[in-house]
Amino acid sequence: MKTLLRNLTLAGWLSFIGIALVLLVAIFAPLLAANDPMETDPLRRLSREEGFPLGCDQLGQCVYSRLIYGARLSLIIGFSARLSSLLIGLAIGLAAGYAGGWLDWFLMRIVDMFLAFPSLLLAIAVSMVMGSGIKTVIFALAIVGWAEMARIIRSAALELRSAEYVLAARTLGASHLRIVLTHILPNCLPLITVIFTMGMATAVLSEASLSFLGLGVDPSLPTWGGMVASAKDYMLRRPELVVYPGLCIAFLVIVFNIFGDELRDILDPSRKGNW
Repeated sequence: MKTLLRNLTLAGWLSFIGIALVLLVAIFAPLLAANDPMETDPLRRLSREEGFPLGCDQLGQCVYSRLIYGARLSLIIGFSARLSSLLIGLAIGLAAGYAGGWLDWFLMRIVDMFLAFPSLLLAIAVSMVMGSGIKTVIFALAIVGWAEMARIIRSAALELRSAEYVLAARTLGASHLRIVLTHILPNCLPLITVIFTMGMATAVLSEASLSFLGLGVDPSLPTWGGMVASAKDYMLRRPELVVYPGLCIAFLVIVFNIFGDELRDILDPSRKGNW
């Protein structure tokens, strides 16, 4: 970890600090929020009352508090969805890459089927079938993201299975499971770290898109995409109600993308500048 942080550029440090700040905001949301994000009051509708730093939305809810709690939901959903995608993609990618043969062919055809559908449309279809909710969004994003991960990890496993230390372990009688867990998986960790980090940006943006379309979490819950969707009808009167959550989404996506690029360049210097 120390070596990683030492090799970060200025952009990498700024993105790392940005991610850390959003994480701290999410953790300490109850302390940072000025008001209850769920409390509504028709008398405060679209007002700028004292005690409400960014004013109130169309339901009289505190915009600042909902932005604070929105960071928590965005990170929870993004992390959970990406972790689920990773576990599925890791299992299938390692199995296909290490085993090869007919199993590789069969699993990759399943991957091709999922990759043939536009990711957002597939997530929308899953959400429409299962209904809105946090678990549905996580499941939909996991279904969308695992195939790409599986293909990337499979490529790494194909290369590693012919490495000398893998051949030596096989000659000494090590089981296939032991070889995968002790020789192939550890050498895939740098790649896994990069695709997980960069995938967080995609997951956050996809969650915001589903919430904007009304297919995400419960509209009463404070999510940045939901805030944009509910405030779009009031853009002429209170444009900041759309701008604030939109800027939060853009900021989180940008810092995760930049940090992912930095990790990729540090962990695999030979590919620096070739992407």
